[in-house]
Amino acid sequence: MIRILFIGLLFVGLSSCQAKQNPSPEKGVAKQDTVPESMPPQFPFPTIPSTLTQPEARKSYLLTHYWEKFNFADTTLVNNRDVTEQGFVNFIALLLGGTTSEELIRESIENWCGGFLSSEYASQKLMDMADSYLYNPNSPFYNEYLYEIYLESLTKEFPEEDLRISRYNFILKLLKRNNPGSQATDFTYYLSDGTRRTLAGTPVKNNRLLLLFYDPECESCHEVLLQMASDATLAEAVRNGKLSVLAVYTEGNDEAWRKALPDMPKGWIVGTDRETIKLGALYDLKAMPSLYLLDGNKRVVLKDASYERIIRDISDR
Repeated sequence: MIRILFIGLLFVGLSSCQAKQNPSPEKGVAKQDTVPESMPPQFPFPTIPSTLTQPEARKSYLLTHYWEKFNFADTTLVNNRDVTEQGFVNFIALLLGGTTSEELIRESIENWCGGFLSSEYASQKLMDMADSYLYNPNSPFYNEYLYEIYLESLTKEFPEEDLRISRYNFILKLLKRNNPGSQATDFTYYLSDGTRRTLAGTPVKNNRLLLLFYDPECESCHEVLLQMASDATLAEAVRNGKLSVLAVYTEGNDEAWRKALPDMPKGWIVGTDRETIKLGALYDLKAMPSLYLLDGNKRVVLKDASYERIIRDISDR
């Protein structure tokens, strides 16, 4: 498991240091031959100028020069998780520090992308690493804001004819949709009796709507649905009118959807969108289930959040 190392001292104490000279052996004492111990590879942090004394200035220098001494052409180094992956984790931790400005984040990520794209092998490894850490909802570093800046920086470095640009532009379009504070994208769904409804026209109790995109044939969806169905706090909130729940099936197997309908909790609105959300890329459904918390005007409160995070918001109201 890759750990978050303590890196606060990096921009306080990183500086060049000279190895101390061994004292001359005393007269009459035989000099012993010593075999230096093999040191494991270390991440090649930049040397911060001693003239930079303020923590923020040192942090800024460290971030913008972070990958300068890293040899992206060295495949052995790139494959060393204790160096490359640990270095990347520390890089993310610094970028996500509360005082790091967007300008500094962009410059640092652009420098990083410009560095690894010089090597085809390093490019594949580090791009996979960024996807895994920043765009996987199960990652502790999952961060769409940082991933969006990364994709924008990355695509600027690609040649115009690079086929990857269209794929990443598609993801960027999804990332910019349905963010907290924005209006949730409207869509049409159908109840089991064929009644046609829209998200915009769905009634909401107490200014809170829990929007759930699910697939009963998905194992993780099944686990979350069981958790929600057995949660007394959620059941009481629905029963007492503290919120409404809208569960939308996003796949195309109508038979599977109808077969699972009896297992859905009472009081929920349950419908199928007949694949319009997925085909129209209206919401980012990279992982299922996908949960959103909306207010009564269908503005996003929480985007693609864990059930635990959503239930905390409901309980606090």
